[in-house]
Amino acid sequence: MQIAEIIRFLEQAAPLSLQESYDNAGLITGSPAWDCTGIMVSLDATEEVILEAKSKGCNLLVAHHPIVFSGLKKINGKNYVEKAVISSIKHDIAIYAIHTNLDNIANGVSAKMAEKLGLVNTQILQPKPNLLKKLYTFVPVAQAEEVRSAIFKAGGGTIGLYDECSFNITGTGTFRASEGTNPFVGQIGKRHEEEEVKLEVIFPAWLEKKVVWAMIKAHPYEEVAYDIVALDNPFSSVGSGMIGELKEPMPATDFLQQVKNQFHLSIIRHTPLPGKPISKVAVCGGAGSFLTKTAMAAGVDIYITGDVKYHEFFDAENGMILADIGHWESEQFTIELLADWLSGKFLNFAVLKTGVKTNPVVYFS
Repeated sequence: MQIAEIIRFLEQAAPLSLQESYDNAGLITGSPAWDCTGIMVSLDATEEVILEAKSKGCNLLVAHHPIVFSGLKKINGKNYVEKAVISSIKHDIAIYAIHTNLDNIANGVSAKMAEKLGLVNTQILQPKPNLLKKLYTFVPVAQAEEVRSAIFKAGGGTIGLYDECSFNITGTGTFRASEGTNPFVGQIGKRHEEEEVKLEVIFPAWLEKKVVWAMIKAHPYEEVAYDIVALDNPFSSVGSGMIGELKEPMPATDFLQQVKNQFHLSIIRHTPLPGKPISKVAVCGGAGSFLTKTAMAAGVDIYITGDVKYHEFFDAENGMILADIGHWESEQFTIELLADWLSGKFLNFAVLKTGVKTNPVVYFS
């Protein structure tokens, strides 16, 4: 199996187009044409993890964090980034990063946090806009179902938890075929009227080529008339953080103890407890203070994330508990998430979790 096949699977699950502008997700080192000998999954692609992958016979390291964020002008091993790059090249280890694109999908990093806390009725905390498009096309009535089904199969027509969504209206189309054409209906040189269905379907922007190709392949006309319009609507299946509810309200101290136990924490930094039970919870893996006001506006009782600075705790304004459990701690189960995906897809293929704890932060107690 080539590494390209594994990359294809990962990018279908978390398209690279969903990464943030500052990110560097994708294949960092190595070649997609290499035969894969085994996969190791980690949060960070440090030199120690790369050497571990080499020792276990894995030549593909799937890491959440890109080891390279910006351009390297020199590679001489003067810092941990350059050491990791040198080691990966020296030992023929491909590094693939799946970062904010994994953060931004509905079953990604934050969803895994929500799962560990037993949250129900979960949804994206801050859905992203400008990721949806709408396709309009015009099909003879008799062939409308074939074209519609082809678009659905290509990924069009999904809205939230509903799929095969479309709007259809019947009208009359006209055209005149010129010399050199091969019209499906009508005669060359004569205007033809055809009862047609105007078909409207929403699809994610990154599926545009696939959806259009499927439509054209299924469409009976030699020249297919269609329009694609960009939408501002937020995409409920893509965005930052997750929000959900506890099955039963819990006292704040009991819930914080549950968080501590589930995430194996020695400490939680948080704002003062308001003295009311916890029912509605928001989470975001990694550095999520940018969502504090969004979580407050959603009416949550507690927002759990990492990397909160001193002054950012004030942003909670006693309207909710803001809890910082640490960057690595909030994302630790991403390893489990990716390993489960890969081992479930590629049966009878070695998918290993790193045994190296890459967290650079330790706590003295």
